[in-house]
Amino acid sequence: MIIGKNLLDAQDVSVQFRIDGEWLTAIDKVDLSVKPGEVLALVGESGSGKSTFATAVMGLHSNTQARVTGSIVLDGHQIVDASEKEMQELRGVKAGMIFQDPLSALNPLMKIGDQIIEAMSVHDVYPKDQWNDRTIQLLKEVGITKPERVAQQFPHELSGGMRQRVMIAMAIANEPDLIIADEPTTALDVTIQSQILDLIKDIQEKKNAGVLLITHDLGVVAEMADSVAVMYAGQIVENGSVEDVFTNPLHPYTRSLLRANPSEDTIGDDLYVIPGTVPSLAAMDHTKDLFLRRVPWMQKEAEETIPDELVEAKPGHFVRGTAWKTFKFPDEKKGVKK
Repeated sequence: MIIGKNLLDAQDVSVQFRIDGEWLTAIDKVDLSVKPGEVLALVGESGSGKSTFATAVMGLHSNTQARVTGSIVLDGHQIVDASEKEMQELRGVKAGMIFQDPLSALNPLMKIGDQIIEAMSVHDVYPKDQWNDRTIQLLKEVGITKPERVAQQFPHELSGGMRQRVMIAMAIANEPDLIIADEPTTALDVTIQSQILDLIKDIQEKKNAGVLLITHDLGVVAEMADSVAVMYAGQIVENGSVEDVFTNPLHPYTRSLLRANPSEDTIGDDLYVIPGTVPSLAAMDHTKDLFLRRVPWMQKEAEETIPDELVEAKPGHFVRGTAWKTFKFPDEKKGVKK
């Protein structure tokens, strides 16, 4: 159930990186919020800025090579310009993060149990004499059948699915209110993917936690999320409930992503491929609708100047720019609907 104040409230958030002495904008004026019990999916192609935004929420960007502006309030705490000491007190308690690649995120020289205990030792959620029992409990909670043995193993001794379960155990060790899952199933086979997603959903429902789910898999979004924000080239181009965005997609990018997603309706047809690629940071002009440059039959609108804010096309359903009002795929122009 979605109730209460926002666990995450990001307003006008921009992230710039210093590259060759020049500051380049990767995230531009993003507004997003997550409530208790809500699963918000942040979707888009690789390079759209999804992980950059999540890393900003966790305060993990380098102060010398990255610049974060705007407001990011994490369960009542402003984290933009917060000190590293302040962030250490918030990470793990207010927000826990499940990283995309557990093998690189886990310490290869430490046993699994010791790494989970280390995550708890930073905070005072559980007293020291409960850490060992809590570690075994967490491993059981994430579906590991022999937790005592796994606690004594090193990361390289576990399968990809087991390592991801360990990452989830570490992320929830201090019972955070917000769980950030950054492509949590990318490197896993389909069966294990389903198990991990079910596990995250089960933990979220039991604890009424908020979840920021970062993914490019629209099938996962349809299965798990309550709301969805579509990101392209560092900007949110559409935002609304999953039902509204999936049944009535507005922005040309959202419609293209959905058309490129395999479904029962496309069996036997050639899969739609979105032309071009996400622009590099140096090529991003955030005063324009950058996706339209990838639509060869809409060159006239490709230089459309767009407002900073999304417009509310219908209650609770927001979209950027105006090209969505006239956008059509070539087969729709011909009166053919696939």
